[in-house]
Amino acid sequence: MESEGSRVVVPRNFRLLEELERGEKGIGDGTVSYGMDDADDVYMQSWTGTIIGPPNTVHEGRIYQLKLFCGNEYPDEPPAVRFQTRINMTCVNQETGLVEPRLFPMLADWRREYTMEDILMQLKKEMFSPQNRKLAQPPEGVSVRLLSPGNLLFSLCINLVPALQQFFVLFFCSMKIHPSSKSSYR
Repeated sequence: MESEGSRVVVPRNFRLLEELERGEKGIGDGTVSYGMDDADDVYMQSWTGTIIGPPNTVHEGRIYQLKLFCGNEYPDEPPAVRFQTRINMTCVNQETGLVEPRLFPMLADWRREYTMEDILMQLKKEMFSPQNRKLAQPPEGVSVRLLSPGNLLFSLCINLVPALQQFFVLFFCSMKIHPSSKSSYR
């Protein structure tokens, strides 16, 4: 192990294993969670996060899915963070869902001791901020990208209860039209 002054630097994989263990145990009140996106990802790069919108904001009760990508330089460099669920926040690129580091201080001023949990908690806190708490949001619903036989990509937005959303996804699968839950961003 290397050391910086009197501080021990934990290697990347050990750090990610610690974060995985903490994420699996659950965080605080359960409104923020995270875990690995793919259990077979031996490099532990791809992660999924969830934030349940805070009360007394336009985000209340909404469930936001995020992807976090920890490159080879993590935790020395911040992960890339992208909302999979459409959201309107001042620090999120409206076209891609990417949390813009220059607009989100935690990523702009990244420190090695910050964690994915810290990022998710800070994003939730940002939802409370005056500039975001009343900002109009896209309609709720699930966006499903469909690949038609002619290779045309189009979106179908389903504003239904989750059980019906699942029914429609299964219906499209049975028609050999392949749904992709990659992102609700185009």
